[in-house]
Amino acid sequence: MALFAVFQTTFLLALLSLRTYESEVLSEPLPLTPESLKVSVNSTCQCLHLQWTVHSLAYHQELKMVFQIQISRFKTSNVIWVENYSTTVKRNQVLHWSWESELPLECAAHFIRMRSMVDDARIPKPGFWSNWSSWEEADAQNMLGHDPLFVFPKDKLVEEGSNVTICYVSRIHQDNISCYLEGVQIYGEQLDRSVSAFELKNVSFIREKGTNVFCKVDQGGVLGGIVLFVSKVLEEPKDFSCETQDLKTLTCTWDPGSDTGLTKQPSQSYTLFESFSGKKTLCKHRNWCDWQVAQDSQETFNFTLLAENYLRKRSVSILFNLTQRVHPMTPYNLLPKNVGATKATMTWKVHSIGNNSTLLCQLELLAEGKVIQQSNVSIKVNGEYLLSELEPDTEYVARVRCAYTNHFWKWSELISQKFNTAEAAPSEAPDVWRNLKLVSGHPTVSLFWKPLSKVHANGKILFYNVIVENLDKPSRFEVLSIPAPASSTELTLDQCSYQIHVTAHNSVGPSPASVIVVSGDPGNEEVEKGRVNGTEDGFSVSWKPQSGDATGYVVEWCDGPQDLPCVLQWKNLGPNTTSTVIRSGAFRPGVRYNFRIYGISTRRMAHLLEKKAGYLEELAPSDNPQVVMSKLTSRSFTLSWKDYSTESQPGFIQGYHVYLKPKAGEQCHPAFEKTVLPEDSVCCKYTIDNPEQKTFVVENLQPESVYEFIVTPYTSVGEGPLDAFTKVTTLDEYSHTLIHIILPMIFCILIVMIICYLKSQWLKEKCYPDSPNPYKSSVLSLIKSKENPHLTIMYVNDCVPDAIEVINKPEGSKIQFLGTRKSPTETEFTKPAYLYLLPTEKNYSGPGPCICFENFTYNQAASDFASCGHFPVTPQAPRHQLGPLTSPENLLKALEQNYMNSLGEIPAGEANLNYVSQLASPTSGDKDSLPTNPPEPALCSEYKMQTAIPLGLASAPPSENSSLSSTTLLGQGEHCR
Repeated sequence: MALFAVFQTTFLLALLSLRTYESEVLSEPLPLTPESLKVSVNSTCQCLHLQWTVHSLAYHQELKMVFQIQISRFKTSNVIWVENYSTTVKRNQVLHWSWESELPLECAAHFIRMRSMVDDARIPKPGFWSNWSSWEEADAQNMLGHDPLFVFPKDKLVEEGSNVTICYVSRIHQDNISCYLEGVQIYGEQLDRSVSAFELKNVSFIREKGTNVFCKVDQGGVLGGIVLFVSKVLEEPKDFSCETQDLKTLTCTWDPGSDTGLTKQPSQSYTLFESFSGKKTLCKHRNWCDWQVAQDSQETFNFTLLAENYLRKRSVSILFNLTQRVHPMTPYNLLPKNVGATKATMTWKVHSIGNNSTLLCQLELLAEGKVIQQSNVSIKVNGEYLLSELEPDTEYVARVRCAYTNHFWKWSELISQKFNTAEAAPSEAPDVWRNLKLVSGHPTVSLFWKPLSKVHANGKILFYNVIVENLDKPSRFEVLSIPAPASSTELTLDQCSYQIHVTAHNSVGPSPASVIVVSGDPGNEEVEKGRVNGTEDGFSVSWKPQSGDATGYVVEWCDGPQDLPCVLQWKNLGPNTTSTVIRSGAFRPGVRYNFRIYGISTRRMAHLLEKKAGYLEELAPSDNPQVVMSKLTSRSFTLSWKDYSTESQPGFIQGYHVYLKPKAGEQCHPAFEKTVLPEDSVCCKYTIDNPEQKTFVVENLQPESVYEFIVTPYTSVGEGPLDAFTKVTTLDEYSHTLIHIILPMIFCILIVMIICYLKSQWLKEKCYPDSPNPYKSSVLSLIKSKENPHLTIMYVNDCVPDAIEVINKPEGSKIQFLGTRKSPTETEFTKPAYLYLLPTEKNYSGPGPCICFENFTYNQAASDFASCGHFPVTPQAPRHQLGPLTSPENLLKALEQNYMNSLGEIPAGEANLNYVSQLASPTSGDKDSLPTNPPEPALCSEYKMQTAIPLGLASAPPSENSSLSSTTLLGQGEHCR
């Protein structure tokens, strides 16, 4: 016991001593300076790693301390970073701290030092800083090679939108170094003589292989560069959800967002972690992951999805109950059976979930892409449902999806199946109409019908039956079968009435018949005409109700313009309808459409009631009428455009505007109004408000003045274009009087010229024939009537020439005339010389009648110098005693002999010989005096020369001493008769 007391006392004293020592230590601040400071450089992350210890701490002592760290760049005085680092320190514990530099560490030397301060609550006195440690230098340039140019940082990985600082280190100390980012020059700051830095702000993703940055010496060709890897920002997974199809496997899905994968960095990875079980799995796919449900009947799950890459991490969590996330698998084996025209049965199967779980399946029926029926069916394994009220010969689509009955989460995927119902007979009669016209005097019916809609056709229409029954002769009818898809036919009828039945046939049977009655009357009776207004919806057509037996109405029209072939359209309406709206996609603005309203009687005959015309939208006329000007006077002229069709215009023509441009200073007529044209010219306008008036007389004009006019039609929208004016000049005041005189004169002259041209041959024969015919000569008739009615025509064969006339026209030749001499100058181209043949009667002593022949037709030269010779003839001698001088044959022989003797004396040239013969009818007057003073004749007759004798056959002119008798041819012969 005493020993125990001693031991207890000793233990208490020792404990008290220890407490006293600790109190002394803690109450006195100790200088705890950091020791063994080491600095290392990590170029990959551009970080400085520091490690140090504190040796001054007591054994097993722990204190909370603060370390203040200073970092300088290039030199110790250039402090760029100061940071306080707090931690709990043990004796001889190695401490670590890292610092990431914005400027690549290879571009500058860094200096680091630190000091410490106790910051423990157990020390009541305020703490103080220890001494600074010595500066530690970290210079990565010592690890560079001997290349002249370096660019840093190498292969740096940053996120899109970050700020990056790059730099270059030059060993050649030149200022002409340029740097480029993807070919675009960048500008920076020079840190010292060999180092420059460039700050890139908000860098963007360009490509997976990185962004190119390079620097080069402008003239030296030295090149250095880096690849900067810019990654897209890692996004938080969206739409994270988990579900099961069989309560055995959970499938989690999410939207990963942008892919952050690069050449230097793989795509982000995803890890699925369940907190209740503590399990996790690395997902093999970017957007989904499977999780196997354990057999321990765990129903509640808490999943965390972690997305990470080299730069950051993102996570999202979800908590749910397994039975509330059931998404059934897609049904299968969906098939139709017992398909009829209006019914069909659908069957299908589903995958079971758990132990006999019930599924709710939804069956939808679609036609032409629209859902027309929808039904819900609860099943476990097999499903079946009867579809009714279907349309014949129609394609349907049936589709099925299912959901978990205990707790609805999602429908399964849809399964679809197409099927067609069977055909049935057409359920409606065709819509039939007719157009009756006369062709070569025979009534011709164009029969039209509209194809049945798919709802009423109940199958493919194969043909149409047309039965034509003669109502006047009921026993006579005709059946026509027209193959589909034809929708019209033509029937040639007589003047009788006919009832026409039209039915449509498919593979099952015919449709109800459509009946229409027509007669031989084309029905062109005059009815009321009106106008309809078009709107965006179409034409609103109305008509007066018909009292009596009207069973319906038909509105008929053509879809196209009037100048195109009519595409006949019609609309059937009930008996109580008096208006309708006609719609058609073919209607166009500016086109006139004509509507005809028919009433249908109880006998199924159509009677025309009204006609309507209208425009969907009226437009201004696009062209003007072709105006013909007539009846031009000095004060007026008439304009007409009778060929202008108002029905083919783009609107209802309400009238016409006649524009007239008068000469300068002339006022408009009171009937005209003054207006200004678009080109600012003044014009006079007259308005014709009657569209049927197509003539206009412009009056009160000035003579010999120039006017311009144009006629434009106008509608309710506007008028035609004011493009080309026509010029007209009014006539002189008296020009019309002169025209009335001159025109008849010109006409008469033309008539005379035409008659003369047509009778030219007759005039030539009468007045100047080529060969005069004595029997046709008017001279003979004159001589007979005035001188001697008993004279007859002289024949050449019955006459003997009395003298020969020689006509000689040689140039420079000497011609001697009978009984005289003349010089050559006097004889050149003078009157012709004559040879005279005189009678030889011895008892001839006195003058007698003379005859002169000349014929300008035979010899024109002779005609120019023609003269009459005078021959003495005994006037007392009776006709029978004036015998023939000689015969022509004897005369020619004598002349030929004489000619041969004198041939040498006649120069070459033209010479003609004409003979002069007797004529019973004497005339007075001489043309020329004969040479050698011949005796004057008592009577002289002038006659055209009848026979031409060449000069060679005549004797030469008589010599100087020759007498007239020496050239006289004597002989007996018959007298001329």
